[in-house]
Amino acid sequence: MKRKALWILSLAVTLGLTGCGSSSSSQKTGKKEVTLILDYVPNTNHTGFYVAQEKGYFADAGLSVNIIEPGDNETSATLVAVGKGQFGVSYQEDVTYARTAEEPLPIRAIATIIQHNTSGFVSLKSADIKSPKDFEGKVYAGWQAPSEEAVIRAVMKKAGGDFEKLTMVGADGSGFASFGKTVDLQWDFEGWAVIKGRMDGFDLNYLPLRDLDERLDYYTPLIITNETMIQEDPETIKAFLTAVKKGYEDAIANPQEAADILAKVIPDTDPAFIQASQEYLSKEYQSDAPSWGMMKDEVWNRYTDFMVEYGLIDHKVEAKEQYTNEFLPQ
Repeated sequence: MKRKALWILSLAVTLGLTGCGSSSSSQKTGKKEVTLILDYVPNTNHTGFYVAQEKGYFADAGLSVNIIEPGDNETSATLVAVGKGQFGVSYQEDVTYARTAEEPLPIRAIATIIQHNTSGFVSLKSADIKSPKDFEGKVYAGWQAPSEEAVIRAVMKKAGGDFEKLTMVGADGSGFASFGKTVDLQWDFEGWAVIKGRMDGFDLNYLPLRDLDERLDYYTPLIITNETMIQEDPETIKAFLTAVKKGYEDAIANPQEAADILAKVIPDTDPAFIQASQEYLSKEYQSDAPSWGMMKDEVWNRYTDFMVEYGLIDHKVEAKEQYTNEFLPQ
């Protein structure tokens, strides 16, 4: 579940805002056609969408939903901001970047897919990394985004470690195969890369980010839309989220069935792995929240404060300007 950082916020301004009207094909089907842009290739973060599609929940809501992946060097945040899609899968940090940019992007989060941050730092058990302090003298491979360095600095500082004693390099795509050779640790999602690595025979140690610093238990991934949709077509947002919520609730109640549905979308992926990943994430989608998709001010405010503290953004933006729960069915 590779992350795509929001690198060029000015892209939206360059492309210019476009409308979000339905296409001629929707007139033929009688359904309103909308586009959902994923953050990456289909995986178990996205299962609820495919369950909703397979079981006809979108159709029942009067929608025809096209689920697409972003192109190279594109992010769902910028594409949704300019109306290339009505909905997108993104991350809390990208929404905050968008809302605090010199020319802010008009996007807002409307539901979180997972209640807690399920990513963390991964290493071989033989590397004996039990705390971020143990990152000292090690080599970390990552995507080299400013937020990545800030997070690592923060967790090392809190654990009494010296960030300057960690070597950071760009990931070469070899994953865990590089462990013990050129790399000692990396940052991955437990429900995907870590499960796959263990199934492939790697003896891994995992440090959950949410256990290392409360501020880093942010929403990732989440669902976004643009302000044009919020202002001009709130009923479509409500219809979309009603169907999506049903899809995720089904995935929570029946992980096996959900995994089978996703396996049809990614047939080249090991079904046993999809099932293991789904079993894990089905427990995480709603977790301790009263209802799937709900978000809280405190989570947004904590990570926004963190981003200000580490110079990732130059001013704070209120939680209410970044997300809303108003479209979620109760």
